[in-house]
Amino acid sequence: MLDNKDRISRRTFLERGLVGLGGLAVMPVFKGSKSKLAEFPDSEYLGRNTVYIPSSLPIRSKPNADADVVRTLSEDECVVWLREVVGDHPLGRPNRKWVETPEGYIYSPSLQRVKNLPNEPVTTLPTYGEDTGMWVEVTVPYVNLTLENPPAKSPWLNAVSSTLWRLYYSQVIWVDQIAMGEDGNILYRVNERYGSYGDIFWADARAFRIITEEELAPINPDATDKRIVVDLNAQSLTCYEGNTEVYFCQISSGRTLDDLGNPVETWATPEGNYWVWRKVISLHMSGGTAGATAQGFDTMAIPWTSLFVGEGMAIHGAFWHNDFGTPKSHGCVNTTPEDAKWIFRWNTPQVPYGTGDISDTLNYTGTKIEVVKRLY
Repeated sequence: MLDNKDRISRRTFLERGLVGLGGLAVMPVFKGSKSKLAEFPDSEYLGRNTVYIPSSLPIRSKPNADADVVRTLSEDECVVWLREVVGDHPLGRPNRKWVETPEGYIYSPSLQRVKNLPNEPVTTLPTYGEDTGMWVEVTVPYVNLTLENPPAKSPWLNAVSSTLWRLYYSQVIWVDQIAMGEDGNILYRVNERYGSYGDIFWADARAFRIITEEELAPINPDATDKRIVVDLNAQSLTCYEGNTEVYFCQISSGRTLDDLGNPVETWATPEGNYWVWRKVISLHMSGGTAGATAQGFDTMAIPWTSLFVGEGMAIHGAFWHNDFGTPKSHGCVNTTPEDAKWIFRWNTPQVPYGTGDISDTLNYTGTKIEVVKRLY
């Protein structure tokens, strides 16, 4: 048992320990951090409410839109995910999946399936050529962000309360500095390298899993005649090597109806033959006429992005909905982050870890993409 005079704080312990790591000086302290990890229900799988309209996502007594409401979920609230079941679909919605929870049933498209897996932080950053830093993935339902360089510049930050400045499960971002919070917890500085408005944040390091170089190793790089077929009618994506199907998943392509149910062509994913001309591990994407509003969008740290049309139309992971199989995007091809990562590693060209970005605008060597509407 230590006497009080022999006890040291977590912060002091870390500071002393860091002096011996590669000759580092005492770790800097970042003041004003509000990035402590939240508490979540204890379960292997959780469902995070992705709807930002207050009191708009109900838990119902049965998997039916007309069933009694047990209660409504708050923004980003997480519930225990027991299983998905098939129920009745709400009027005008093709998806019939519901999530069973201990309290009742929640319409599946509005719940992101997540885990809560905190990590042991590191205290030094690796170097890749001229790049010092690392790519990380969020492995908790969400982590709060503290802005280093106010005022906020991104439209989405100005559209929501600062209490909702967060990164979510499966988002990927670059870490370029490490510091200590005033509470003694290790913090990572997360910084978007591509598409950013210039906002830089600090967040609790326990929320992030380090992505290794090995994870980005190309899948079957020696295969020739790789191509991707996106079927807008089936809302599916299939990867082929020659005539052999090697991967299949559901997607959400560009929306064909607006929020009022009116036909809209602006967001449709265009049919045609393309190729992957740029790949980015993580990309801030925004567009439309009004930033982060119903007529526009502004989203940071979109993972596993393979661009194939213009400056922004891409195959990428989507963490803001669970409605795959339904047209929902502003023209991109949404997949689950897990599907997007496999497709990203499989298609060409290969992305170097350090930069996390590569483009091929002249040689047409990227994987072919065919966007079609097959008849069934």
